[in-house]
Amino acid sequence: MHKNDINFTNKIVWITGASSGIGEALAVLLAQKKAKLILTARRAEALEALAQNLHTAVKILAADLCATDFQNLTKEALESFGTIDMVIHAAGIGQRSLAVETPLTVYRRLMEINFFAPVAITGYLLPVCKAHMVVIGSMSGLMGFPGRTGYAASKHALKGYFETLQVEQEVPVTIVSPGRVQTNLSLSALTADGTPHGVMDEAQVKGIPVMECATRILKGVAMQKKHVIIARKEKYLYWLHWWWPKAYFKVAGKYSFTQGK
Repeated sequence: MHKNDINFTNKIVWITGASSGIGEALAVLLAQKKAKLILTARRAEALEALAQNLHTAVKILAADLCATDFQNLTKEALESFGTIDMVIHAAGIGQRSLAVETPLTVYRRLMEINFFAPVAITGYLLPVCKAHMVVIGSMSGLMGFPGRTGYAASKHALKGYFETLQVEQEVPVTIVSPGRVQTNLSLSALTADGTPHGVMDEAQVKGIPVMECATRILKGVAMQKKHVIIARKEKYLYWLHWWWPKAYFKVAGKYSFTQGK
């Protein structure tokens, strides 16, 4: 470990989206590293089941991040252990619908959870503590992808906000851009009528194991990196997007909207 790397022991870490996927995996790893955890997700029972298997101090703050009092939620989080050293914004919802068929109500829900929730929490924390912000974005936050208009827009906005925060204030921020990860994101992804997709995409199944992803995230956070990309084939598409845009549009346009992340 580099002498400037973060030691997670006794660090107070608030994780949103902690009941499943990347958020849950990070909770497990951080508990092993003796961090003190504040866990937030909509399903209190899932958080309680998780907490029973974490051998560390845990505070559960269940909340629906699409409709909650963020000022009060943040106050409760701060009071849990007296301060907060790190916030991991892992709560998020996906999308599986084409732009031509997607109503504004679906876009609003995507933005509420994926963008406004972390921005609200961050806004209430900034005046009172300089917690390290860890933001779980997406490769879809770096480029467009079929069937992800609202999801990509929310993740682009997330990157824009926190990247600006990196240059605006002396607040440690790590933006994470995962590609396909083995989580239930595609199952809960919103379709055009606002209902869950309910299908596990083949590309999701073949994605990076969630614990591997979480391990790489914590490695990047410990090194205080500003941006961590965790992807396989998506990296090549991103390089095309950056260096050969014409090829990127041609290749990306051939994907079916149920592929990728």
